Amino acid sequence: MSATRSRPALAVLAAAGALLFILFLALGTWQLERRSWKLELIDRVEGRVHAPPADAPAPAQWPQVNAADDEYRHVRLTGTFLHERETLVQASTVLGPGHWVLTPLQTAQGSVVLVNRGFVPPERRERATRAANAPTGEVEITGLLRMTEPGGGFLRRNDPAGERWFSRDVQAIAAARGLAPVAPFFVDEDAPRSRPQDARAEPRWPAAGLTVIAFPNNHLVYALTWYALALMVAGAACLVARTERIATRAKRDAAEH
Repeated sequence: MSATRSRPALAVLAAAGALLFILFLALGTWQLERRSWKLELIDRVEGRVHAPPADAPAPAQWPQVNAADDEYRHVRLTGTFLHERETLVQASTVLGPGHWVLTPLQTAQGSVVLVNRGFVPPERRERATRAANAPTGEVEITGLLRMTEPGGGFLRRNDPAGERWFSRDVQAIAAARGLAPVAPFFVDEDAPRSRPQDARAEPRWPAAGLTVIAFPNNHLVYALTWYALALMVAGAACLVARTERIATRAKRDAAEH
């Protein structure tokens, strides 16, 4: 014969079960809300990326630039590249490990925007190996507006003095290169429209247009997991209640005999 639990013990179990059920249910609902937000974000960013390029924010607009409203906007810039002040930032791309080439673009008004001209493999690290592809004079470029990446990479801090850069930290790079005034964002340059027809032709370095836009969206899986846990709690509560009824009935029958 199974022993019945005391009323206080049953009350504690019931309270704990109810609390867990409500908690798991709330977490599942929160994940569904996060999923809706993520889908809206993806749609918004897709719209920005594929929109015709618009003028990049002017210096007067820089204080209002933020990730929610501006990141991945398709923008247009006109100015002159300051190639002698470029910065190489470690990168890992579909083309392998290497570096991003961040080059200051000085506008006619004197302001500066860092432009990520693209990726170079280690053997193209030295500027002399790709000088033929360095545009001179006034140029117009288009690309995606990106927010600064302060500090460095995962477990790797930027070391300006040692020329070791692991993130595209606009303020730190500007200070190291003596640039001012500098926009609080950088621009990932678009890939050139024309491509060599000969597949055996030497690639143009830097290779632009490698921006990866990915927003992990596992919220539905997380929501289903939390809801499953809520159902498990409900199932456990039903099992405990059933066990208690059987034990109570058995105890009553034994007392009658």
